Amino acid sequence: MNIKHTALAVACALGTLGSTPVWAQTEIQWWHSMGGALGEWVNDLAKDFNASQKDYKVVPTFKGSYDESMTAAIAAFRAGNAPHILQVFEVGTATMMASKGAIVPVGEVMKKAGVTFDPNAYVPAVAGYYTAPSGQMLSFPFNSSTTVFHYNKDAFKAAGLDPEKAPSTWPEVALAAAKLKASGHKCPFTTSWVSWTQLESFSAWHNTEFATKGNGMRGLDARLTFNSPLHVRHIENLGNMAKQGLFVYKGRGNAADATFVSGECAMTTGSSALYGNVKRNAKFTGGIAPLPFYPDVPGAPQNTVIGGASLWVMSGKKPDEYKGAALFFAHLSKAEEAAKSHQRTGYLPVTKAAFELTEKSGFYKQNPGTDVSVNQMIRKTTDKSRGIRLGNFVQIRTINDEELEGVWSGKKTAKEALDTAVKRGNEQLERFEKANKS
Repeated sequence: MNIKHTALAVACALGTLGSTPVWAQTEIQWWHSMGGALGEWVNDLAKDFNASQKDYKVVPTFKGSYDESMTAAIAAFRAGNAPHILQVFEVGTATMMASKGAIVPVGEVMKKAGVTFDPNAYVPAVAGYYTAPSGQMLSFPFNSSTTVFHYNKDAFKAAGLDPEKAPSTWPEVALAAAKLKASGHKCPFTTSWVSWTQLESFSAWHNTEFATKGNGMRGLDARLTFNSPLHVRHIENLGNMAKQGLFVYKGRGNAADATFVSGECAMTTGSSALYGNVKRNAKFTGGIAPLPFYPDVPGAPQNTVIGGASLWVMSGKKPDEYKGAALFFAHLSKAEEAAKSHQRTGYLPVTKAAFELTEKSGFYKQNPGTDVSVNQMIRKTTDKSRGIRLGNFVQIRTINDEELEGVWSGKKTAKEALDTAVKRGNEQLERFEKANKS
């Protein structure tokens, strides 16, 4: 028996037992990839919306990692039982944009439901990423993050480093790592999401191209270019740090996050959304600082790129179900709701009003570093830093992980690994372009 039937059975039973009639609610299935503290946040969002009205019930379901939930949704769509709302990470955006029959643009969903929707209310760097060249917003900006530098203030103090001053350049990171190692730290520096932090955000932060065609924003015929001398130099430096035990690779995806929260690793580059986990579970005082950069690179630092995910509405549903999805998005966009989410998780405030409300409340002053992600994202973007939108991006990231693991283990040079990653990645882009030529 599925959830809907169970709910109806319970409703019928209650209706026969009590004197008050029970109205059937329209269920909105929401598949997501938020575990732990973030999973609780997602459940609370649905609970709050469900309590705010009586016609609709949003049912959140955890479907595993971002890759897993996307694969499950594609299979469910083909079988005719896709969810109403699907959370898709930013690297799946180009794929979702290309699957025209599978999705309904969020702008269209809001308009048809008669729900007020102003794309200009959203933070431009966030909204722009999920907007088609035609200017139509395709998905709802939900949990947008960016890459930041997290560090353990207690470990800094113990190593004789200033806990209020994080390293701002990569040479300073190496020096801090050496001091941390000397003070007994087995893992001075680590990173999660290697391709996102050390290649994608690294490129935008240094105003350096990651791929042609405005990093894929201007067409499917984009090709990768992240084997430039600057990229090679950076990966070479990280490879040398790995040899000296200053950088310890902890695995793919966000595997490194747990090693920072536990106190095992003293510094990490990762998502701004790690803040919620650190605040809740770490036994030390955490610090947040902007991403390090190379001071001799002209134009650095520029701005970082978006991470996290957005909510896509799947096609083939009833008008009433779409109305429920539209009202749910409107609820999430309310300034006080969006501000509450931003403050709880470390994700970016999705609307300008939520940012202003948070600033006015004194939250940033009381929680130093929580505005780092916003400040990194609201700078003026360039053609090289607006974001990266490529087809088969999930596969490209896997290739980058594979090739860079050769560097961390000392089996490949940085140049060798990046040249191969670009070559293999471009094959993925050619395949995607061929499959999606209209």
